[in-house]
Amino acid sequence: MGALHAVVRYSPGLKEHFVTGRFPMAAKTSRRRNRRRPLNAAVTAVQDAFGPRARAHATVPLLDEESIERIHQASLQLLAETGLRVLHDKARSIMQEHGADVDENTQTVRFDADLIEQHIKTIPSEFTLHARNPEHSVVLGNDTMVNAVVASAPNCSDLDQGRRTGNRHDYQNFLRLGQYHNILHVFGGYPVEPVDIHASIRHLDCISDLLTLTDKAFCIYSLGEQRVLDAIEMTRIAHGLTPEDLKQQACLFTVINTNSPLQLDIPMMQGVYDMARHGQPVVVTPFTLAGAMAPVTLAGAITLQNAEALATLAFSQMVQPGAPAMYGGFTSNVDMKSGSPAFGTPEYIKAQLISGQLARRYNIPFRTSNVCAANTVDAQAAYESTISLWGAVNSGGHLLMHGAGWLEGGLCASFEKLVLDVDLLQMIAEMQKPVTVTDEDLALSAIAEVGPGGHFFGVEHTQSRYKSAFYAPVLSDWRNFESWQEAGSPTAIDKANIEWKKRLALYEQPPMDAGIREELAAFVDRRKAEGGVPTDF
Repeated sequence: MGALHAVVRYSPGLKEHFVTGRFPMAAKTSRRRNRRRPLNAAVTAVQDAFGPRARAHATVPLLDEESIERIHQASLQLLAETGLRVLHDKARSIMQEHGADVDENTQTVRFDADLIEQHIKTIPSEFTLHARNPEHSVVLGNDTMVNAVVASAPNCSDLDQGRRTGNRHDYQNFLRLGQYHNILHVFGGYPVEPVDIHASIRHLDCISDLLTLTDKAFCIYSLGEQRVLDAIEMTRIAHGLTPEDLKQQACLFTVINTNSPLQLDIPMMQGVYDMARHGQPVVVTPFTLAGAMAPVTLAGAITLQNAEALATLAFSQMVQPGAPAMYGGFTSNVDMKSGSPAFGTPEYIKAQLISGQLARRYNIPFRTSNVCAANTVDAQAAYESTISLWGAVNSGGHLLMHGAGWLEGGLCASFEKLVLDVDLLQMIAEMQKPVTVTDEDLALSAIAEVGPGGHFFGVEHTQSRYKSAFYAPVLSDWRNFESWQEAGSPTAIDKANIEWKKRLALYEQPPMDAGIREELAAFVDRRKAEGGVPTDF
């Protein structure tokens, strides 16, 4: 066990554990544990170069144009007649200045259809999200899907130490794994919440870690004006930009969740205001669970989602016309027996497809998610995530939140699940590679060479291509039963446990200019000395 725990804790010398190409299995309390043999682990993990891959096929329109238009018109009717409760005083004032009808007694805001349609037209159809390393910048809104690491989980888990409360050590390890994998393009927030850092200064340490342990773009949390402004300033320093330059260059984003049904709260609206006026993207994502915070019918739930999204997106443009923004869909259903959220369901994939259609109607980039409700990395986790991913791809999703590591309906970030999702995402990327039909691909000469009843293993056409002809899965085991049993009968989660530690050992911290690093550290130290952001606990 000593050797096992030595590699769970990251250090630059971890690679030495992999020179021999062998790694111990995670300990389990099963009878077969003693006869397990360690699996070979390669010194490197095969992966394609960084960068989202263009879709190889068209999106799937689940509804016809008439049905999409009915949802659109119903959403506008809801905003005009029922309206939304907006708790943020300044937001109500800005909305009123732009023509919305505001009832201060009830904090209800109603919007004419023309007002909504006028403002959402200024949202860019695509924009570049700039990373600290320009080679890791991504475009949101074109024909690619940008994958984000799991975010906001209060707990994390692995086979070695089980389920535990979020902490900075695990948080940093998730950042390292997100940096290492080329299929993971951005960070969707804190992969796991490090609750061992006091809430008053947590954002300072977490954003500092994001900027120094990684060089990819990331999401910040809209938890009050000062936290947002601190994050914007830290990002400005790390990118070496002036305040005015930053306003012209999207370098970080935030996710804005509405309080369904029909309520926009103070921190979220403050986040829209602060990010939009600094030219940074807001990803508006109502959390509408059919049967709980939304109507039980899918059409009703999506109408509510659409109304809340349109009002919030329009507000972002009232603050700053042309500020980048995204339409987020997160509608799913609940277990009507327990009330628990359900993900990776037929209803979820339908909601993804319809939400993608609505986003395309408005010509706004679309955010979706890779989610599941499984409590461990098992068949349920795999098939629910596969369904979610298939919906994301076919809906035309531009940003895939929680792309790798999500478990327990978002309550846990799993190291083994991250590896499973990386494998799935790499398969999706492989599927998007175009199929070429050249004379060489048609292989008529090879077929003639083999002739009737032969095989293609030994022909030059195969020999010159076999090493890279097919995707090599990370977790799938293609050995026959006897060979698999002789190796200790490893399961996918066993192999994922080995893989995440192997890959963690291969992480290399990206470089940062020494002067920028010092300026960033000085800012963090000063803000900590000032007390960070006061809290009640």
